[in-house]
Amino acid sequence: MSALLVLVALGLGLAGVLVLRHQRPAWYWLAIGGWLAVLRVSFGYSSVMEACGLTVPPSRMRLMLARAANREVPPNRPPRLVRMRITRTGLVMRLRLCPGQDAFDVATSTDRLRHSFLMHAVTSREVKAGVVEVRMTGYDVLRRVQIPARAERSLLRVPVALVDDGSVHYRDFREVPHRLDLGATVSGKSVSLRNLVTELAPQPVALVGIDCKQGVELGPLARRLSAFADNPDSAADLLEALVERMAQIYLVIRREQRISVDIPDAEITADIWGLPEAIRPTPVVLIVDEVAELLLISSNSEKKRRERTMTALVRLAQLGRAAGIYLEICGQRFGAELGEGTTMLRAQLTGRICHRVNDEGSAKMALADISPEAVLAATTIAPNQQGVAVLGDSSGGWVRGRGPYVSLRRAVNVCNRYAHLTPDLPELAPFRPALPVAEPVDLAKPVPASA
Repeated sequence: MSALLVLVALGLGLAGVLVLRHQRPAWYWLAIGGWLAVLRVSFGYSSVMEACGLTVPPSRMRLMLARAANREVPPNRPPRLVRMRITRTGLVMRLRLCPGQDAFDVATSTDRLRHSFLMHAVTSREVKAGVVEVRMTGYDVLRRVQIPARAERSLLRVPVALVDDGSVHYRDFREVPHRLDLGATVSGKSVSLRNLVTELAPQPVALVGIDCKQGVELGPLARRLSAFADNPDSAADLLEALVERMAQIYLVIRREQRISVDIPDAEITADIWGLPEAIRPTPVVLIVDEVAELLLISSNSEKKRRERTMTALVRLAQLGRAAGIYLEICGQRFGAELGEGTTMLRAQLTGRICHRVNDEGSAKMALADISPEAVLAATTIAPNQQGVAVLGDSSGGWVRGRGPYVSLRRAVNVCNRYAHLTPDLPELAPFRPALPVAEPVDLAKPVPASA
């Protein structure tokens, strides 16, 4: 009877561990999986490094000493393991490279290290000369994404996704002012847009939306929008109003520069962030959903309107950063078929994000000028991986990440709750959505679907 009870207890314990591993992989990793991985790496480190080609022959001095002492030839040396720590998603190792090795050797062996150490993913980066950091992910962090509570948030810098190595990806408008977001239908592009709006809603910024699909995506969020256009004609007028606002802001910056020998260098500015806070204009984030609907024309009579729209977009992309105007352009494709000026506009969009696409050409539109490997990574996203995307910028760096799922109801509740923070910009007053004032919504309480 006692043996049966022990077997039952072991079975229940094993079942609990399996449930914990599936339902709460982070908890399982911190409690059990991480320590097992530490043992695996510690005991098999030297043999794995040698099998992966990450060892170097012993130095001449060691060989000479071995011959002088009549000892065996010293074995090949792996990189020195400086330290190893467990994180919420995996392991982080700091390696000191041997003479003759470089960071590229480790980077090319990450896939072999993943199989050898039985990890989900392995990435590496150079910390400084001779030191490489290897991040190993113990489970699929992109399967169920939840932004950690400790993620930092500041003005125009918000967490939007988790990277496949477990780190948080931030959308920093002041560092990367304009971004292009491409993705096929049902690729997770709309959810990514909702996530961005819900993160920006509590901040003192003006959100401007253009949704030429009759406003079906951004219309429900209109209470938090300072201006909104749901058709190409009103969108062209709205963009020209933003260009006029940009010109007025430049006049303010020029007036406040007061360049003279008495003004300290730190007080001379060429953008709004160097202005005194009392007169600093409100930053504006322009969100364009489905840019093809904005730029495509069906007759010659619409050609002038398209030229106005494209000219305004290019001017905002070229000059808007200093005036505190930032662009988030979304669409399924962004190629020359949209007309003249498309390439010029795309060249100004520093940030790139590519969800699942239907053809390689669409991935190249977003990522070809970043990295060929990024294009390949974007084309391998499966249809059942909604929300997974390749995130990069013009510096050539790219990562694979996924944002948390944000339902439309959740996004509407957040926008309604922070509707009182919506700035009233005089230049955009004609485009302010005409909506009744909404009561703040308590996000802790469930809201009926009919609300």
